[in-house]
Amino acid sequence: MMKPDFLIMVAGMAIVSYLPRWLPLVLLTRRQLPRWLVEWLDLIPAAIMSALVFPALFTDGDPRHLEWFRPHIFAALPTFVFALFTKSLGGTIVVGMAFFWLIEKFV
Repeated sequence: MMKPDFLIMVAGMAIVSYLPRWLPLVLLTRRQLPRWLVEWLDLIPAAIMSALVFPALFTDGDPRHLEWFRPHIFAALPTFVFALFTKSLGGTIVVGMAFFWLIEKFV
């Protein structure tokens, strides 16, 4: 049988996880946001993706050791250019996977 402390902990984690997603949705759904805020919010996914990808591309796991010439960069650069011009998420994923496969196979 589960202890009450465990259930309280799970309920607390659910609230802490769900509330930050739910509140903006409920509070901002019927409001017209300023254009500058919408444009700023559009940049958040790119910033998050950059923060996740940059360490994998330029380090070997230790952020103190940057390596500028890694094979992954040769797959990332054309993928970035494709994403920049097409703005297609699915196409970018396919192009990135193809370039990564080519780099891993031939380098």
